[in-house]
Amino acid sequence: MFNGPFGVSCTAGSITANGILDEPTSTIIGDQVLFTDYVLHCSASSFGTLKGGDSITVQNAAGKDIAYTVRSNDKGLDGLTCEISLQKT
Repeated sequence: MFNGPFGVSCTAGSITANGILDEPTSTIIGDQVLFTDYVLHCSASSFGTLKGGDSITVQNAAGKDIAYTVRSNDKGLDGLTCEISLQKT
């Protein structure tokens, strides 16, 4: 699933695997943008242990590694996938 045409290479520590990056999602209250999140969809077996404050790099379409900080990591309904909320660092 993550190795298809939308998959990008991601690295956290010594683990490298593919994921799908959704860019960006803004949380707005009233007329203020509180924060802008990126969401990485990936395998829980690869990145399921990441927690808030951890670092991860995600390759962009040009092949450049972009650094992000994990905001939260939520398991998918099946427990096999996770959605990691990221913030650019």
